[in-house]
Amino acid sequence: MKKIPSISNDIDENKIYEIINKNFSKIAPLYYQLITSWLIRSYNVFQDIDKYIILIYFINKDLIFFRKNGIVIDYDTFYKDKSIEIPKINIIDISNDLHIPKESIRRKLQELEKKGVIKKYGKKIFVDRSAFVTTKAETTLKELSLLIGKFNEILVDEKLTTNIFKFEQISKSIKDNFSFCWYQFYKFLFVFTIRWRDHIADLETAAIGFVILLNTINNKNFKLKSLDRKNYHIMAQGADDIGVNAMSLSDITGIPRATVVRKLNYLIKNKFLKINEKKLISMHIKGQTLKKTNKLQDLNMKNLSKFLYKIFNQIKVINSN
Repeated sequence: MKKIPSISNDIDENKIYEIINKNFSKIAPLYYQLITSWLIRSYNVFQDIDKYIILIYFINKDLIFFRKNGIVIDYDTFYKDKSIEIPKINIIDISNDLHIPKESIRRKLQELEKKGVIKKYGKKIFVDRSAFVTTKAETTLKELSLLIGKFNEILVDEKLTTNIFKFEQISKSIKDNFSFCWYQFYKFLFVFTIRWRDHIADLETAAIGFVILLNTINNKNFKLKSLDRKNYHIMAQGADDIGVNAMSLSDITGIPRATVVRKLNYLIKNKFLKINEKKLISMHIKGQTLKKTNKLQDLNMKNLSKFLYKIFNQIKVINSN
């Protein structure tokens, strides 16, 4: 492994969690951009986010193998002339691991096979090379590097490091240690998507909600505020007095307008959103929904902290030598 920047051993997982909560308004736009963009891109591959997650579940088998054997594969090598053989397909395990009903897994596998994304030979399954091109982490890697860069700036503000690394340095560190970094990223994503799938009807509904949230936090006046996570989410409820309509949401996500309307109705009924007389939708999480969502968000922040902890302390992104 090439010598790359290292982080101070004093910065541990709990400290990262504290820093994220304290400086949430600084990191939130990049964090929510990363999540929202990933959900939208995932949907646009197959018009089904869960189907895409099943695909990366298979690809993650390679990352698990590398991780178990202490092998580090760089970005270019990972995507070069690649195919995966899964010795035995177990629908029950996939269902349990992803919290997707067994029959849904079976049906989605059949649809992936019809598209030529996967091929089955007896109990073996092969992931076609084209699938790796589909999942190539170009935009996600850029957005993740920006998120890490912002966190680096926060560490400097908190006097936990004196070093600021450029976007190119962070991106290169991730690419050089890609199999390790993406194993950690997928680990975070699987937990994140499972929680939201269990909390909201499906991930397409969650994607629509995140677009509305992103629209809210990109409000010019709101972006200027310096807030911790608790106050950030409280103020987000009233930060957008304009809202966004169903047609715009359909254009942004690629989800058909009729489907968007149906999922918006679910979110409005369950007190995630509100709609005004002009049919414009904005954030409005109240009552028990707010309590449950805050609890879920707290768990996700802990997982984000673990993810950043692994990247910073083991891949050595932040401090210089």
